[in-house]
Amino acid sequence: MIAFAVGAAGFWTASFLAKNRVRTFLYSAGIVVLAAYVVMLWIGLGRPPTRTLGETRLWYALLLPVVSLVVALRWRIVWPLFYGAAMSCVFLVINLLRPDAFDKTLMPALQSPWFVPHVVVYILAYAFLSASALGALQFLIKRENTLPACDRAVWIGLAFLTMGLLFGALWAKEAWGHYWTWDPKETWAFLTWAIYLAYIHLRIRHPAAKRFAAIFLLASVAVLATCWFGVNYLPSAASSVHTYTQ
Repeated sequence: MIAFAVGAAGFWTASFLAKNRVRTFLYSAGIVVLAAYVVMLWIGLGRPPTRTLGETRLWYALLLPVVSLVVALRWRIVWPLFYGAAMSCVFLVINLLRPDAFDKTLMPALQSPWFVPHVVVYILAYAFLSASALGALQFLIKRENTLPACDRAVWIGLAFLTMGLLFGALWAKEAWGHYWTWDPKETWAFLTWAIYLAYIHLRIRHPAAKRFAAIFLLASVAVLATCWFGVNYLPSAASSVHTYTQ
């Protein structure tokens, strides 16, 4: 809990500072604190903290600020820091309110060496793709002329999403004997991948349709959210092998 509080305070303080070096230092310090907490949790659980929704929220709270900092430094824009700080705090607070989200037990299917990279690259993909949605929203509000940061974030996010699908297929083969079974979670994962691939094709074939592309990107993040946690509340999830993430 102390790590959560310090990390959150560091993120929020950094977001409101005007000096770039101080902001970057404090923002990075918050990331380091959260990373240290993840390592301690990993040791305490005796396994990678990647099983439950609470644990994936923790990874998201850690990796999203990392992605936001990289984007902010690369393209010299400040809004990703605010976004990374806010979303990180939201997910940390949710975990604080639900301390039962962490469990030491690990079912046999989750003991595959492919499981951890599968989860981590997916969280990285979600971080980049959700950041692209915020960039699209900024584009629509401010009526800017370009979507370069959004496009780059989607390219990177889609690359991680593709790796996540591949790692997931390898994990499924080892755990259940099949690469793909059209499980509800797998179906939504494929749909999410296809939606962002369609966005890239849209930007290549119709580069002038920037407003439509931004709206399309905002709609895409709703599909992503459904894939991540919304599918767990669908009736079809009752037969899903992914219900362990509840």
